[in-house]
Amino acid sequence: MTGREQHQTYRVGVFKDGMRRKTRQVAVGGVKIGGDAPISVQTMTKTKTDDVAGTVGQIKAAAEAGVDIVRVTVNDKEAADAMAEIVRQSPVPIVADIHFNHIFALRAIEAGVAKVRLNPGNIGSKDRIRQVLTAAKDRGIPIRIGVNSGSLEEDILQKYGYPTAEALHESAMRHVAICDEFNFKDVVISVKSTDTKLMIEAYRHVAANTDIPLHLGVTEAGTTRVGTIKSAVGIGTLLAEGIGDTIRVSLTDDPVKEVEVGKEILRSLSLASRNVDLIACPTCGRLEVDLFGIMAQLEEKLAHVKKPVSIAVLGCVVNGPGEASAADIGIAAGKGVGILYRKGEMVKRVKEEEIVATILEEVEKFQPES
Repeated sequence: MTGREQHQTYRVGVFKDGMRRKTRQVAVGGVKIGGDAPISVQTMTKTKTDDVAGTVGQIKAAAEAGVDIVRVTVNDKEAADAMAEIVRQSPVPIVADIHFNHIFALRAIEAGVAKVRLNPGNIGSKDRIRQVLTAAKDRGIPIRIGVNSGSLEEDILQKYGYPTAEALHESAMRHVAICDEFNFKDVVISVKSTDTKLMIEAYRHVAANTDIPLHLGVTEAGTTRVGTIKSAVGIGTLLAEGIGDTIRVSLTDDPVKEVEVGKEILRSLSLASRNVDLIACPTCGRLEVDLFGIMAQLEEKLAHVKKPVSIAVLGCVVNGPGEASAADIGIAAGKGVGILYRKGEMVKRVKEEEIVATILEEVEKFQPES
C-alpha cells in the first residue's frame, strides 16, 4: 500500500460525546496547558525580532485582543540578543521558536522565555540535546515538539512514501523518545499540515496514543478568508471531539486577526465565554431594512465592549420575532421599523434609523447574570 493510499484509508477512533481527552499538564509561565485547564489561544509575531519596539507592540496588541501566549522567532544572533528585553516588556508568556541552533535555545532560556518550540532531534549531538533539555528542566520550561508535514525526516518519508497521519505521529514520537531518554516530560506536541484533512487525522492518531497535551493548528493556512475557514474546520473538528489543549490560527495577516479567529472558534463551541455575540439573518428577498448597514455599524461600535451579551437583528417577520426574543437584546425588523426585545420580552417599536442607537443604549444598560 502506498503512502497516499494509507493517508486516504486511515481512520482512528475518536473521543465520544465531546468528552475532552485527558492529558498531563504543563505550565507556560502563568498559563496552564492540558489537564483541566481552559484551552488557550496563541499567536506569533510577524516583525523582525531585533525590532524590540515593533515586536513588543504586536505582543501587546495581541494581548489586548485576548491572546494567552505569543511565540517569537529566534533565528539569528540579533534576535537572541533582543529576547531578554522582549520578555521583560511582554504582558503574556513568550515562546521562543528555534530551528536547529541549540545556542539560540540556550540563550532564549537564559532570557526568561516561558516555553521553547524545538525538535530535539534537529539540533545535533546528544550533548547539545542534553544542554538544552537540562536548561529547560532547571527553569521549569516546557518544550513544544512541532512536526510539520512539509518538513518530515527523509527516512520517514521514504518509509511511508507520502506525509501521512502515521508519518507525522512517528516523527513526533521520535522526538518525544529523545526527551524521555533525558527524563524530560514537560512536552507539548503539534502535528500540523496545510492539508486540513491530514491535520485532523494526524492529531486523532497522536491523541489516541499518548497523554501529551496537543497544540492544534493548520499550518500556513493562507489569507484571512481561506485560512479562517481551513482553521475553523480543522481546529474546530478536533475540539468538538475533545482533542486539543491550545490553538494557533496561522494567517497571512496581523497577529490580532489570528487571535480574533482563534477566540471565535472557541466561542462557537462554548469553550470560551463570549463578549458581544452579534447574530443576524443571512438576508433574502424578504429583507425590508438596511441590515448590512446596521450590522456594519454595530460591529464597529461594539468592538470594544467586553460584556457577554447576545444581540440578534433580523430583517423580516418570518424568523425575526423568534430569533430576536431568544437573544439578550433583539430586533425583529420589517418595513422600516423594528420591534425591540429584551430577554424575550417585547419592549417597544423603533424606527429603522433608530435601531443602532437603541441597541447601543440597551447594551450600555445590560447587566449579565452573575
